[in-house]
Amino acid sequence: MEYRKLGNTDLTLSVITYGAFAIGGNMWGGNEKKNSIASVQASIDNGVTSIDTAPFYGFGLSEEMIGEAIKGYDRSKIQLLTKFGLVWDGSNEGKGDFFFNAEDNGKVMPVFKYASKQNVIKEVEESLKRLNTDYIDLLQIHWADATTSISETMEALELLIQQGKIRAAGVSNYGVAQVEEARQTLFIASNQVSYSMLNRTIEKDLVPYGLANHLGIIAYSPMERGLLTGKYFKGGALKENDHRHGYFQQFELNKVQAFLETIMPIAVEKRVSLAQLVLRWTSLQKGITVVLAGARNAEQAISNANAINIHLSDSEMEFINQELSKI
Repeated sequence: MEYRKLGNTDLTLSVITYGAFAIGGNMWGGNEKKNSIASVQASIDNGVTSIDTAPFYGFGLSEEMIGEAIKGYDRSKIQLLTKFGLVWDGSNEGKGDFFFNAEDNGKVMPVFKYASKQNVIKEVEESLKRLNTDYIDLLQIHWADATTSISETMEALELLIQQGKIRAAGVSNYGVAQVEEARQTLFIASNQVSYSMLNRTIEKDLVPYGLANHLGIIAYSPMERGLLTGKYFKGGALKENDHRHGYFQQFELNKVQAFLETIMPIAVEKRVSLAQLVLRWTSLQKGITVVLAGARNAEQAISNANAINIHLSDSEMEFINQELSKI
C-alpha cells in the first residue's frame, strides 16, 4: 500500500481508502452484515488503514458495522473518516435545506442538509458512539447547507478540534469559492468530491486550487458505482431497489462499453481486473490524495487494496487518456 499526507495535517491516509456507502445497504439493494464486516477487516489486513463513512449510509448502520469490524485492531493505526449534515430522523424540526426523500423498508423519510453548530455537535456524539471510538480522524460536512452560514459550521468544527473529538476537519462536495469561504474561519484539510474517468470536471479548478493551497482531495465514485468494472455489460443484475438503475443512465453506455473493451488488453496483460486498473489510474492523477473504493465482501476488498501494486507506464497512461477523450 502507498500512503499520503492529507493537506497540511499530520494525518497520513492509505491511497486506497475503504468507502463504506454500499455496506450501509440503503440505495444499494440491501447488504449482508457478515460479508460487510469481513470486507472492512480484509481491507485493514491488506494495508488499507483509512475508512470513510457517514451517518446517512444505512441510517447509522455503516458506522455501527465499522465500529464492530475494527474491534481488536490498533485504533491508532486506523484513520476513521466520517461526515455530518444529512438529517433524516426529523430531529432538525423542519430546519435546514430539503435534499430529497429517502426510503427505508418502505418508509419515506425527508432528508435535509443541516449543518448548524448545535446539529454538528449532536451528530458527532452519535457518530462516536456508533463507531465505538473517542475521536474521529477526519470529520467532513457531507453537503453544503444553504440555510446555515459556512462560518457557523466551521466554528463548530474548530471547537471539536479543540476538544480533541476530531483530529482534522474537511468538507465534501464544495466548490472552490465555498472552500475559500470555509478557510476564512478554519483551515480545512480536504475536500471529498466525485471524480472518475467519466467525471473529470474538478481538473479545471479544484485540482489546481488544491495543489496551490495544500488542500487534500478525496475522490469518491472512482468506478462510477460499479459501472467501470465492466460487469454490468456482461449480464450483471441490479436489484429493483438499487439506485444505479437511474444513475447509470447519465452516461453514454455504448461509448463507456467500447472504452472498457479498448483498455481491457492492458488489464489482461497485467493480470488484473478492470476495476483494479481504473482504481490505479485514478490514484495516479494529479492532485488526487486518496481514492475511495467500496467493497461488499472480503474478495472485493483485497482486490481493491492490491490495485495499488499495478505499474502503469507513461505510454500506457497516455493511451488510456487518449481513449478517454473519445467518450
